[in-house]
Amino acid sequence: MTIRLAIIGAGIMGADHARIFAEDIPGASVRVICDASQARAKAVADRYGAEAASDPAAVIARPDVDAVVIAAPDAFHAPLSRACIAAGKPVLCEKPLSQSSAECLAVMADEQAAGRRFLQLGFMRRFDQSYIEMKAALDQGRIGRALMMHNFHRNVETPSSDFTGAMAITSSAPHEYDVARHVLGTSFTAISAFQPKRSDAVVAPVMMVLETEDSQIVNIEINNNAAYGYDVRAELVGERGAVAMHHVAYSQTDSALGQHLAYDADWRGRYAEAYRRQNKAFLKFVATGVFPDRASDAWDGYVAAMVGEAGVRALSSGARVTIQMIEQPAFYARKEA
Repeated sequence: MTIRLAIIGAGIMGADHARIFAEDIPGASVRVICDASQARAKAVADRYGAEAASDPAAVIARPDVDAVVIAAPDAFHAPLSRACIAAGKPVLCEKPLSQSSAECLAVMADEQAAGRRFLQLGFMRRFDQSYIEMKAALDQGRIGRALMMHNFHRNVETPSSDFTGAMAITSSAPHEYDVARHVLGTSFTAISAFQPKRSDAVVAPVMMVLETEDSQIVNIEINNNAAYGYDVRAELVGERGAVAMHHVAYSQTDSALGQHLAYDADWRGRYAEAYRRQNKAFLKFVATGVFPDRASDAWDGYVAAMVGEAGVRALSSGARVTIQMIEQPAFYARKEA
């Protein structure tokens, strides 16, 4: 069975999804590339023998499109996801589902009204081997009960000149919120957020401390101006041991009385295999209608938005903020992988 795909958004992530589906995963046919810029859509479409389009509503409605990948700017994620649900088309949506918890609730309401899940959310770190092994060590009892999880997420520089500490909490950190919940098998109850002072205009790192329902502590550092490279690591500390994620590098250069270990400029190399696994799981979901156990869904998008909203309040006020979420609907209950 060949799944006919439309990809909405022809930027970095849209182009990457097109390449993965066209070159790396059997059973997918990239039928349409849609972008507000017709030239940008055509540039990607021409690489893979697809059509170029600029009207996402028309693309979603096409009878020769079985499923949709949304890689448009964040503000379009929830509205386009809702359009896919209305059209009965499974959708793989890049994170975040929305930075607004209210928008996430609207997506969830549409899915529940439709009577089945259509949306898989692109928190691809759940498919990364490091986090898979970390979760397995905990689930198999090899490190005892989890006590703490340390996380840091560093980028070379902010994506735009108007980037803020609040944006680090709502835009950069959701990957950590989601994968920490997934690894620990629990959720968050409170958040505190701090930012060191700087004498220049560059956004300083943000440090968050989160408390879980199981009385664990999760800390998250988001440093969008680390300068030296893209670097994401985590350590899970249990009662009888710990599991730490290694920096991924395939080679080391020894010369001139020193050693050199390279860093990537962004996330694409580090998570290339996680994206392939995620996208393969999405194709299986489209073909079978069975939602992947490991994947994130609309509920996970809502939780990330709620944590982000509370984190912004915590950073602004300097106070610990309680995270008050709705009860998880039975519709979204499933066994964690």
